[in-house]
Amino acid sequence: MKRTAVYPFTAIVGQEDMKLSLILNVINPALGGVLIKGEKGTAKSTAVRALAELLPPLPAVQGCKFHCDPHSSQLCDECAAKLAAEGSLPEETLQMRVVELPVSATEDRVVGTLDIEHAIKHGEKKFEAGILAQANRNILYVDEINLLDDHVVDVLLDAAAMGVNTVEREGVSYSHPARFVLVGTMNPEEGDIRPQLLDRFGLSVVVTGEHDPLQRVEVIKRRLAYENDAEGFIAGYAEEQQELAEKIIAAGKLLPEVTIADKLLETVAKLSVELGVDGHRADITVIKTALTVAAFNGRREATLADLKQAAKLVLPHRMRRRPFEEGELDWSKVESFLDAEG
Repeated sequence: MKRTAVYPFTAIVGQEDMKLSLILNVINPALGGVLIKGEKGTAKSTAVRALAELLPPLPAVQGCKFHCDPHSSQLCDECAAKLAAEGSLPEETLQMRVVELPVSATEDRVVGTLDIEHAIKHGEKKFEAGILAQANRNILYVDEINLLDDHVVDVLLDAAAMGVNTVEREGVSYSHPARFVLVGTMNPEEGDIRPQLLDRFGLSVVVTGEHDPLQRVEVIKRRLAYENDAEGFIAGYAEEQQELAEKIIAAGKLLPEVTIADKLLETVAKLSVELGVDGHRADITVIKTALTVAAFNGRREATLADLKQAAKLVLPHRMRRRPFEEGELDWSKVESFLDAEG
């Protein structure tokens, strides 16, 4: 089967915050994913699908349908049993990928199904893997996430919170690892997103069409060139794609060594209090994001500039909203506060 040509990530004009937020989540899956809001035709879906070409290789247990990490204690039942019996697990290298969850997907399609008849007849569980199984240790992408069925949203929330997908049917249950980077895109004109789901996203960005005429011309030129000769167009960006992919892998290796000064931790805490942000998740995510930004830029210590960039991606959707208010973030206020503290 011939692989469909994908528009290169590095060929996308502008939309720097969106591109950065996606890259940061690849480097550090613990950030909690990203929600991308924007009108139609702003390269939201294009960017997410293009990200697949930049994803790093993944060590996995050979033949495991959940592609468990052979160096982790978080294994599926089959891998855990094999490890206990044999003392080691066979490895293979897979490519991390983008798994799409269609907005029309049923709950069974998402979580997987248990064959109850097989369990009764043979006394063993037979599980048909769903989308969450495919998404384990990968990127789970939901376009029009605001239009998802409520039952599917609940399933996503449970899996995102626990890192485990549990299916129960007729007194029989089956669990497997389901740790994924959740990426959602939506057009706000088509309806809002449930607050519980919004809170699960580590980062959020709002994208709009380019307002600079020269940038808009460049968007048109590149799109026409791609449609005219996709393979030639992709080949023209091969070197940039390779450089970015290598930079992402290097950042992932550097990340555990990156540090941040206590003074900057204090600055983040004060900022959250100043803005009236609920809970502590925002503070922690700002710090994690700043560390990841530093790693992406090849530095071993996060700076105030990294903190600013992180706050811009983490805080907008965490503002406390009052009834009939948008709860939007006044970025100039944040920047002034950080400059004064820094």
